[in-house]
Amino acid sequence: MKEILILSGKGGTGKTSVAASLAALMPDKVLVDCDVDAADLHLVLAPQVEEQHDFISGVLPEVDGDKCSECGLCAEQCAYDAIVMDDGPQIDPLTCEGCGVCAWFCPEEAITMADTTCGIWMQSQSAYGPMIHAALDPGEENSGKLVSLVKREARQLAEEQGKQWILVDGPPGIGCPVIASMSGADIVLAVTEPSASGLHDLERLAGLAAHFKVTTCVCINKWDLNEEMTRRIEARCEEYDIPVLARIPFDEDAVRSVVQGVPLVEFSQGPATLAMKELWHHLEKEAYQEGEPRYPVLGDGKITLSS
Repeated sequence: MKEILILSGKGGTGKTSVAASLAALMPDKVLVDCDVDAADLHLVLAPQVEEQHDFISGVLPEVDGDKCSECGLCAEQCAYDAIVMDDGPQIDPLTCEGCGVCAWFCPEEAITMADTTCGIWMQSQSAYGPMIHAALDPGEENSGKLVSLVKREARQLAEEQGKQWILVDGPPGIGCPVIASMSGADIVLAVTEPSASGLHDLERLAGLAAHFKVTTCVCINKWDLNEEMTRRIEARCEEYDIPVLARIPFDEDAVRSVVQGVPLVEFSQGPATLAMKELWHHLEKEAYQEGEPRYPVLGDGKITLSS
């Protein structure tokens, strides 16, 4: 079983569109959406939810009004000014960090720390296979923990069903959710765009993959919008010995396919679809090539390669 993780150093590169097309091309897989803060793979793949579970993480204080003497000590001790005394302690859940100081110092033991529900995770069925995805409630934290839960459930489902692949649409950037999504991945496919910010953030992402020693490949989306920058990205990837598996040209059908909620490779047979099929061919070959994984390694302040 091989796990392919699709990432981008920044948002808006077309990562989810690439993931949706690979979902249509890849056989015998479990699909995963690890962008729990702003999940959107389901908008294209239209999965039907079969199971839904609460994501419980963190704690918030609860006040027992019968025990509370309204001494105000909890408000005095709160470093976040999350408690206001107004006919008893009133706790602002958006400001409270769940540190538990109020419960610790309450002389009446009127405050207890209760588990909180921060979002949901779901097991669904799509036309392209089973899918594990999640949604973190607005403003909630612990997205990395939810990503880890989603990946754990996906791997368990893949093992139970004997799947050959796990295809993961990861979150953008290089933060905690991205780090959590890299755990157990065989290949990171970095989707970038031909722009200065695209190159900069690709280098940051390659550095992160270097730290976790994950094989890294690159796909340049909309490459023909800036051919000079595309050549710069390819030259930098050659310097780091990171393979560029495909160039995907700009194609208006890509926008139309998203509007229709259909993966591009099923919407048209234009140039972008042909490039997507080429990408899958090279990605499959990369996943099963023999030898040690190739990954960029940080050294002397820049990325070099070690095999």
